[in-house]
Amino acid sequence: MSNVDVLLIGIDAGCLPVFERLYEDDVIPNIRSICEDGASAPLESQMPPWTPSAWPSLYTGVNPGQHGVCGFVGYEGYDFHVVSGNDVEEHSIWSLLDKHGKSSVVVNVPVTHPPEEIDGAIVPGFIGPEDPRCYPEGLLDEIRDAIGGYRVYPNYTRGDTRLSDDEKMDEYTNLVRMRGEAFRYLTDKHEPDFGFVQFQKTDTVFHEFNGDWEKVKTVYEEADKQVGKLLSECDPNTVLIASDHGMGPYDKYEFRVNEFLRDEGYVKARKGGKGMPSWNPIQEELREGKDTKTWEPSTFERMAAKMAEFGFTAHRIRTGLEKVGLAEIAKQYAPKNVARTGNEQVDFPKSTAYMRARTELGVRINLRGREPQGIVPPDKYDEVRNALIEKLSAVETPDGEPVFGEVAPREKYFHGKNADNAPDIVTIPNEMGQFLSAQLLGDYFAPPTEPWNHKIEGIVAAKGQRMDPNGMPTKAHLFDVAPTIMSAFGIPYSDRMDGDVIPVVDDIGSQSYPEYDEDDDVSMDREDEAGVEERLADLGYMQ
Repeated sequence: MSNVDVLLIGIDAGCLPVFERLYEDDVIPNIRSICEDGASAPLESQMPPWTPSAWPSLYTGVNPGQHGVCGFVGYEGYDFHVVSGNDVEEHSIWSLLDKHGKSSVVVNVPVTHPPEEIDGAIVPGFIGPEDPRCYPEGLLDEIRDAIGGYRVYPNYTRGDTRLSDDEKMDEYTNLVRMRGEAFRYLTDKHEPDFGFVQFQKTDTVFHEFNGDWEKVKTVYEEADKQVGKLLSECDPNTVLIASDHGMGPYDKYEFRVNEFLRDEGYVKARKGGKGMPSWNPIQEELREGKDTKTWEPSTFERMAAKMAEFGFTAHRIRTGLEKVGLAEIAKQYAPKNVARTGNEQVDFPKSTAYMRARTELGVRINLRGREPQGIVPPDKYDEVRNALIEKLSAVETPDGEPVFGEVAPREKYFHGKNADNAPDIVTIPNEMGQFLSAQLLGDYFAPPTEPWNHKIEGIVAAKGQRMDPNGMPTKAHLFDVAPTIMSAFGIPYSDRMDGDVIPVVDDIGSQSYPEYDEDDDVSMDREDEAGVEERLADLGYMQ
């Protein structure tokens, strides 16, 4: 048995509404013991409340305008690449602890590939390739030998009809089990001061299976079993649970932002082309162990783009096939990305403003001097942005409800050296119940693409020797987790952190740490860069 001083358990999409429903069915007794025998509170997420941006915010304590990751993809002008750990330009908890002589084991935390070199071990998770480079070198093979196998992603793609739902759930529980077993193996070997293990399938089960409660229970039951083993075998002095966001039903509408912007004269469209910046074309290659940074269409997909120029869009063809009862045949034989290249797309250089990707929850202005072919003069930026904020704020659903709960200038949510990576206007759906789309598909409104999706409030819970449960506030913020963990060690946190210490521990105070240097990045080799893009479609985060 090893003894971890401070253990952080990440439960993607964990939140009190989900936990409390699971309590009723007695599915998560170990998680419940941390929440109720210690203390818990809602944990307010950031904007946008999505995995690849929110977990870096949690583990650095700074907002995306500082660390630089605002979504699944980063942009070079109008082109894009899937984000990696090299896009996170701020020190992680484990790197700061390393500076103070504390060791760490980090398993399955999103956006940690390629890994940093620290005293301890790192096994990257989501958004890295299937066979991620780990630290120390050779660690992945060692883990596979020790526990009998380890994967980052499921062994099937989303929508694969060759596997039954039961077989898919077996794979989900296998993945959850692998996280726990790998973490326990590494803590036994390294005896770290700090441990951080993240469970991702607690989120994706909602996306893939539309909130099917029996499947949710199955995944959480295995996650809780692993939490119980972590508590007994790692014997932490202090344990925290944290999530990146919550999860709940989207029972309103899907609002196609770029269709609205086109009618208002801001978006210009083109037929065919590479398609909207997206993480979808990358997912399959990630699962295959590649680490593609971007995506280029195949010959078949380029043909679809060419056909679209003559009016034969994938959307029109699909609609025609559906009318004659051949929709299933079209799905079976059409490559995934034909729809991407064979539909109308936003013509970014010619547009005044547009939504780049739905998960950014915002609109970008095509600013001259910032974008490669920007058309909005800097002296017109405020005028264009203010007019857009006014127009978007007034949009209503067919039922007469506001589409957006808030439409705000980006400065309200993003600040720091990378604030220019963010959208210029933040568009937060009303009660996080309206599903936003960046696609050009004709109508403004449709039923939500996914009936369950992310909510603002996740959860934080704490229990242990240095935790005062009476100090838990009624609500904490995602940015508070990093300074709280540093204070739990009695180590000053960075004065650049945006959060406050949750008063379950004494606030040690901050100190100045060196600015994050690009030289801190771990370079990717050519083979790493060959394949990250197609893998991510089956996780359903982007259209």
